[in-house]
Amino acid sequence: MMRQVKIGVIGCGAVAQVQHLPNLNQLHREFEVSIVCDISEGAAAAAARRFHVPKYVTDYTELLDSDVEAVLLCHRDPKTEVALAAFDAGKHVFIEKPVCFSLQELERMIAAQQKANKVAQAGYMKVYDPAFQIAKTEVDSMDSYRFVQINHLHPNNQLHLSQFDVERFDDVSPELLTPAQSAREVACIDAIGEVSTEAQRVFFLLSGSMIHDIYSLRMMLGPPSEVISAEVWSEGQGVSIVFGFPNGARCIATWVDLPDLWDFRETLEIYGDDKRVLVSYPTGFSRGILSEVVIQGIDKNGTTYSKTPKIEWVSAFMQELRHFYECITTDKGCYTPLESARMDIQLIINIVKCYVDRAPVKCE
Repeated sequence: MMRQVKIGVIGCGAVAQVQHLPNLNQLHREFEVSIVCDISEGAAAAAARRFHVPKYVTDYTELLDSDVEAVLLCHRDPKTEVALAAFDAGKHVFIEKPVCFSLQELERMIAAQQKANKVAQAGYMKVYDPAFQIAKTEVDSMDSYRFVQINHLHPNNQLHLSQFDVERFDDVSPELLTPAQSAREVACIDAIGEVSTEAQRVFFLLSGSMIHDIYSLRMMLGPPSEVISAEVWSEGQGVSIVFGFPNGARCIATWVDLPDLWDFRETLEIYGDDKRVLVSYPTGFSRGILSEVVIQGIDKNGTTYSKTPKIEWVSAFMQELRHFYECITTDKGCYTPLESARMDIQLIINIVKCYVDRAPVKCE
C-alpha cells in the first residue's frame, strides 16, 4: 500500500491554483496537503478553503515548524531564503522555476541540501512531459544533428489565466515585499554585475520564462559550447540567441512577446541529415491540452515518412509531482536535481555577457 507524503505549499498564486494544488488533490494517494502559506492572508485562506486544506498561515516558518515531510515552493522569487530554511528544517523541497538567479545562491542551496540529505527537485516540468520523452528517444537515435530551432511566442499570461477562476487579493502591504525585491537585486548583481536596465530585463526574462527553453535544450542535446550572439529587439519584447554546439551545429532561439495574441506557441525543433524531430508545447497555464511530437525521416526502403505519436493523457505537472514522490519514498535519483540548474544559470549569465560585450562567449 502506498504511503502518503504530508506536504505543505508555500505560495498560493496562479501556478498553485491552476496547476499544483489541483494536481496534489488528484494525487491523493501519494500526497496529503496539510498546510498552505502565502504572505497574502486572503490568498492563503482562499486556497485552503477551495482545495480542502485544513490549515493556512502567512509566515512560512510556521509551515516549516509543522509535521510536513516535504514542501513545494511556488512563491515570489527569489526562493533562496525559504529553500535554505526548508532544508535546515529537514524537509524535502520542490522548487518551482527559476530555482534561483545566481550561482552563489545555488551553491548555498546545494550545500544545505547535502547537509540535510533530503530530495531537492527543480520544477523543470517540460522535461517530464511524455512528448519530450518521446522526442528525446528519437533524438538519441539520430546519427547527428545540424540545426536546432526554438520559437517561444508568448502572449500575455492573463489571456490564458482568464479561463480559470484565479482568486487574487490586494491585502499585502508594500513593505512586506521589500525584502524579496532587495534579495532579487542582490542576486542580479551577483550573477551579472552592474549592467544596464535593459540587460537586467533580459536576465530576468531568461531566468523566468525562457528558462524552459534553456533547460529543455540542455537535457535534449547537452549544453551548448558557445553563445555566438545575443540580440534584444522590438524595445525589449524580442530576444534572439545563436548557440554553438561541440559538433558544429547551431541553435537559433527566439523569445517574442506578443501580448494580444491568444495563440501561445513554444517549439523545439532538431534537424539532422535524415531525421527531424519537432516538439510543440502548450502554455503552462492550461489544463488538458497535450504537447505534440512530429517525426520526419526516411525509412530503410527510402520512403519519406512523417508520424505524430499519440501522447499519454497526463500533464507534465502531474508527472513531475509523481517523480518527486518516488524520489522521497524510494532510492530513485532525481531527474532534475539542483546540480543541473547550475548549467542553466551559467548559460544565462553567458548569454547576458554576450549581449553586453557584443562578443561570443565560450561555455565551460
